[in-house]
Amino acid sequence: MITRFAPSPTGPLHLGHAYSAILAHDMARAAGGKFLLRIEDIDRQRSKPEWEAQIYDDLRWLGLSWDGPVMRQSERLNIYRQALETLWERDLLFACSCSRRDIEAAASAPQEGVPLGPDGIVYPGTCRERGAHHPGQPLPQAALRLRMDRAACDCSFEEIGPAHRGIHHITRERMIREVGDIVLARREMGTSYHLSVVLDDAAQGVTLVTRGEDLFEATAIHVTLQKLLELPTPTYCHHDLIRDEHGKRLAKRDDARALAKYRTEGATPDDIRRMVGLTPLA
Repeated sequence: MITRFAPSPTGPLHLGHAYSAILAHDMARAAGGKFLLRIEDIDRQRSKPEWEAQIYDDLRWLGLSWDGPVMRQSERLNIYRQALETLWERDLLFACSCSRRDIEAAASAPQEGVPLGPDGIVYPGTCRERGAHHPGQPLPQAALRLRMDRAACDCSFEEIGPAHRGIHHITRERMIREVGDIVLARREMGTSYHLSVVLDDAAQGVTLVTRGEDLFEATAIHVTLQKLLELPTPTYCHHDLIRDEHGKRLAKRDDARALAKYRTEGATPDDIRRMVGLTPLA
């Protein structure tokens, strides 16, 4: 088993991060496998060196160790670009100039309704033909979307998580209708979460992706990209989310639940394990 924890250095780790990291770490160690660490820092505007340093500090304090060097997405931009160039040459991408407001306006037309997918409003196809290109044209410096009508296929993945255990089948029709033309490269980043996570998991040899329930719907996108790029499909485990007293899932703005704050107040790693419902270390 090879699994990973892949935080973004855009704020402090909170109890939800602790749960995900500990769960993946413990599963790997129990199976005699590997637990890898990846820093997802493609958002260069929000990623900060001090938050990355805090991630390492918090994980070590929790008693977690990782195998091998840390992968940092900011050092892999050329890999993402190579994949984009391949898809561009295969005529599977198109340039998109739509703003979020443009998409909302087009998708909310009375005859269309507002279909929602894993990334929010399903893209209405405004630039699909307008952004078409001819073979040999260079990759543009623009937002790039995947032509789902050409990219999607019937595929499946295995889930061992508590809520979705079993084999899940993904149909081409569902991807076109319910997911649509997803963004694979944002203008300011040169890539996207969906593209980078798929390429990174393959590069690290990840066999089990352990992450929150909130990303379950995105898995269909990732499996589709794996098939498109001829990459292996891992097994998935989508775990429960840690929520506050109002049932709202924790976010990085919830500084009151930051691990560093609990440490300052005298909590121990075993206390954190108890808080998130995991067994303390022996």
